[in-house]
Amino acid sequence: MNTNTKTVFLAWQSKSKTRRWFPVGRLDADATDADADVRYQFRYIKGAEEARAAAGFVPLIAFHDFHKKYTSPVLFPTFQNRVMMPRRPDFAEYLRQLNLPEKASPLEILSVDGGRRATDNFEVFPEIIPAADGSFSCRFFLHGWSHVSQSAQERLQKLTPNEELVVSIELNNPVTTTAVQIQTKDYEMIGWAPRYLSRDLLVALTHNASYAATVVQVNPMPAPSRQRVLIELKGNFANYKPMQSEEFKTLI
Repeated sequence: MNTNTKTVFLAWQSKSKTRRWFPVGRLDADATDADADVRYQFRYIKGAEEARAAAGFVPLIAFHDFHKKYTSPVLFPTFQNRVMMPRRPDFAEYLRQLNLPEKASPLEILSVDGGRRATDNFEVFPEIIPAADGSFSCRFFLHGWSHVSQSAQERLQKLTPNEELVVSIELNNPVTTTAVQIQTKDYEMIGWAPRYLSRDLLVALTHNASYAATVVQVNPMPAPSRQRVLIELKGNFANYKPMQSEEFKTLI
């Protein structure tokens, strides 16, 4: 892979009581320059084996072999079907809700949108690559906001772009035990960072990582509820490299 490789990961959510998320696959888009043909590559990662052992995960029909490398000159339908088609009349509004430019690539869209569908338990999330000084930035839609208190939901409706938020570690989450909370400056807990990011964020804290979050935009109805609040998380991982743990290593 060259330096222009873009990577996203595929996460799967168990249907068990814990509703645990597992990173299970890696999609790389490789191009030598902006005008070059893009070549896509999908591989399962060790999180898929963990998901199979812990929660019965089975390979996708399109990628039926855990130990095979899949390549294609075009984006695999499994991922393309998670991106709105540009010819749709509401495509421009869709990009606006994601805070993305008109020429955003499918992987850029998936990195923010997550590619969630009502028919399965998969979600896409981007690779976090810190700069040489350890600084990083990532965007995600607030998770779990519909499960917070009524006062927190009312406060959520008053969020404004560029509003500063607080990142807090939760040690007694009833489902996941540990989690990364997102709070307002006046201490209303409005939701959580995605669970599949929590492990790296939590571990990084032991390496003197620092975080700061801001509101990018709030999408009122009729935007999908899962795209209600777009958040940008910035920080510094110090001496820690995210997404390098065993579960992110490819099986081939």
